[in-house]
Amino acid sequence: MDKDTNKQSRKTKQSNKSSYRKIALIIVIILAVMITGVGLGFLTATLNTKPGLAADITPPASSQIYDINGNLITNIHAVENRVPVKLDKIPKNLKDAFIAVEDARFYQHSGIDPRGILRAVWSNITNRGVSEGGSTITQQLAKNAYLSQEQTLKRKIQEAFLALQLEKQYTKQEILELYLNQIYFGQGAYGVQAASQLYFGKNVEDLSLSECAMLAGIPKSPNYYSPLNNFKASTERQSTVLDQMVKYEYIDEATARKARAAEIKLAKHTAEKKSTSASYFVDYVTQALIEKYGADAVYKNGLKIYTTLDLDMQHIAERTIAEQLPKYQTDENGIVQPQGALVAIEPHTGYIKAMVGGRGDDQFNRATMAIRQPGSAFKPFVFLAAIESNLSPSTVIDDSPITFGTWSPVNYNGKFNGKVTLRATAERSLNVPTVKIAQQIGTDKPLYYAQEMGISTLVLDGPQNDRNLSMALGGLTRGVTPLELAAAYGVFANNGVYATPTAIIKVVDRNGKILEQNTVQEKTVISEKSAYILTDMLRGVITRGTGTGANIGRDAAGKTGTTSDYVDAWFVGYTPDLVTSVWMGNDSNGTLDGITGADTPATIWRVFMKQALAGTPAKSFIKPDGLVIDDTPSVLDTDKEKLKKEEEKDKLDKDKLKDKDKTTKKDDDQKSDKKTTNKENEPSNPTTPQDIPAIPAPAKPSVPPPVPNRS
Repeated sequence: MDKDTNKQSRKTKQSNKSSYRKIALIIVIILAVMITGVGLGFLTATLNTKPGLAADITPPASSQIYDINGNLITNIHAVENRVPVKLDKIPKNLKDAFIAVEDARFYQHSGIDPRGILRAVWSNITNRGVSEGGSTITQQLAKNAYLSQEQTLKRKIQEAFLALQLEKQYTKQEILELYLNQIYFGQGAYGVQAASQLYFGKNVEDLSLSECAMLAGIPKSPNYYSPLNNFKASTERQSTVLDQMVKYEYIDEATARKARAAEIKLAKHTAEKKSTSASYFVDYVTQALIEKYGADAVYKNGLKIYTTLDLDMQHIAERTIAEQLPKYQTDENGIVQPQGALVAIEPHTGYIKAMVGGRGDDQFNRATMAIRQPGSAFKPFVFLAAIESNLSPSTVIDDSPITFGTWSPVNYNGKFNGKVTLRATAERSLNVPTVKIAQQIGTDKPLYYAQEMGISTLVLDGPQNDRNLSMALGGLTRGVTPLELAAAYGVFANNGVYATPTAIIKVVDRNGKILEQNTVQEKTVISEKSAYILTDMLRGVITRGTGTGANIGRDAAGKTGTTSDYVDAWFVGYTPDLVTSVWMGNDSNGTLDGITGADTPATIWRVFMKQALAGTPAKSFIKPDGLVIDDTPSVLDTDKEKLKKEEEKDKLDKDKLKDKDKTTKKDDDQKSDKKTTNKENEPSNPTTPQDIPAIPAPAKPSVPPPVPNRS
């Protein structure tokens, strides 16, 4: 009886489970049908309301850029430069270059490439190879011709649907021709023919492989990769395109090497002084918007762009650069040298308040694009790492000769100063003690903090990287930009909190719809205590150290920077309300003829900051509660053994002197009956130094690249 009951119970449970499964399956099917129906309806609605139709009847309108106080900076629009050309006039190398770098499976997919999407996702996650996007050439054509660049699900669905339609209506060759005539290359140039004339002064059919590869690399970021604006970045991008062409077997490696070595002759353009105030900032904002929304949206759709710039502060910055920057020569491109850059940031928000990227006679924004050696302006990252390693401003280092392999760092004046504190090292910008500190704490720690504070140009891997001791003196593989260095120093002014540099607050379309509204992006990088201790050290740079030329008569801190052979000169400094970096140098990396960061850059910083803060009440940096900065000299643990040896030697010297004194006294007593003389001063015993050498040479020193004098 019990067995029958159990069997019946099991059958009932199984029946119930089966019923539940059927019900669940029915629900899933119903939901799938509903979702499919909604999706098809959405796609149909999307197709029937193709954005291109509205664009056809909407007249173009200029966009307006405003400063933080609502003042109009400028109207932006572009005179479209487009010269359509047939596909048979476009060199095979140019077509192959675009396909290799933009859509390697162009001839295999039908408008959408799932494999390409997965490949791009994997590449971007792992950072292996070229960072890629998942959009095909057909999708890009659909987006550029009919849609905005708005990053929404609706726009992505529209793009995919239109790509499928284009593939049905046109052949691959027709799609490629439309794409190459549609794509934006910067400076108002649409299509490969207009771009070829703009950049190389020749018809597209006459381009060499080297020129084709360079042209194909520009659309990724037309302002940044423009060879007229940033030839170095354009050349690097050209090399990437050639690598992709080799990868997909359009050319062989030998051909690619020859193309890389080929001389590029750019079209000559007369350098014209920009009439628009804040021209470099406007270009910076415009490029960011083009990358997000597309050139047509920016130049033709009447956007209202509200920015962080303060026009009054901007005018002060431009006037200061114009008045204080010396003029040495005019280079072959008609650009006056040396050039300069200035970036001012509000440390608590990251808002860019002023930006000068040069003298205004070109489009190369040195504030954001010039990656230059920072010299001693990089030392605060070493000092910060030392503080975070429990060293203090009173920690003592021996400023004495030391050699690492074939490299023997020296101070700016070629002299050594014996026992010095960490504070004195910062104030006087001493090289040798800084290197010894980096040797003690390790090279990775300063690099870590620099990265956390927004320095994105460090090289940490590969045969040439920044993991060596010359890093401590600002001898980097690549360098830094004035914008990122200003934002990094902002951490010290903002109690250890990094605020991402921000230029755009809000973007509104012609109908009043808010397209984006940015908030302050910040993260805590170091402790409030460490930020204040470093600031306290860098105060001395201005009050009594290498940066006295930057003294503005209120609480401020900063650091000078000068690189080998006077190639780059910096002053980066801050108050509680504003952080500003100033750089000067020649575009060709030529010498500044003895100018250091303590000279012109410090003067520019002082003149700008005094005027920019004239209406702001003076504030002091606030010391964290309970913080006591110990001024008692201390030594590093690695020096205790050396201290013991010096004390033993000192004791031995004292004993010898005592014996000598006894002998002298005995001789004097023997002669006292012969004649009387004035008692001589006893020789001074050498005192045990309070300051001792802090860092002995390592057993197996790493050998950094040779870096001569830096201050």
